[in-house]
Amino acid sequence: MLKVNDLHACYGESEIISGVDLQVDEGKVVCLLGRNGVGKSTFLKSIMGHVRTPSGTIEFNGSRIEKLAPHKRARAGIGYVPQGRDIFPQMTVRENLLLGLEVRGGKGDVEHRIFELFPVLKDMLGRMGGDLSGGQQQQLAIARALVAQPALLILDEPTEGIQPSIIQEIGRVITRLKKEGNMMIFLVEQYLEFVLDIADYCYVMEKGRIVLDGAMGELSVDEIKKRIAI
Repeated sequence: MLKVNDLHACYGESEIISGVDLQVDEGKVVCLLGRNGVGKSTFLKSIMGHVRTPSGTIEFNGSRIEKLAPHKRARAGIGYVPQGRDIFPQMTVRENLLLGLEVRGGKGDVEHRIFELFPVLKDMLGRMGGDLSGGQQQQLAIARALVAQPALLILDEPTEGIQPSIIQEIGRVITRLKKEGNMMIFLVEQYLEFVLDIADYCYVMEKGRIVLDGAMGELSVDEIKKRIAI
């Protein structure tokens, strides 16, 4: 599991995350919701080691990781798809996918399973990443993270700026991964309807703190909407 306890995260002297407790269990999909600017993406970056965390603990599969460098957290089994996707536009789809193998020492090849999850990519292996649509780039970014066979997949707003048909495809992939039961999925999202379809558990953040959490079927949807409405 991923277990975060009393985590604080800062940019310079400004504290953005203030004492967050959160847990993601194996085989579960957990979502972090909240308005823009409340610290959701910063929290994901803190899990990956991209933000200073002066206090608190991050435990992953029984080991403390808050002092590890980002690349060591990735090698421990965490796949991260940041907001904005960050694919390499001047590299082909195949080259982008092969980068996912670097976590495993650059050995092996892209598994056929990746193309079962994202069939569109199989026909685009020679195309430059920058020539793909936004939705296709998002699929590529998720696929690249999955190439590394992570135990935990972290997604930062995977539906942002994506057409409805691709959102459905991403939801289908997350649901399939969940049914396979050997991966934890933790995502930040704004699209509540998408979350209601796929998440097992939900946390709501305001000003760097968790103000509401619970199993998806037990939380009041109206209360969630009130907390995340702009």
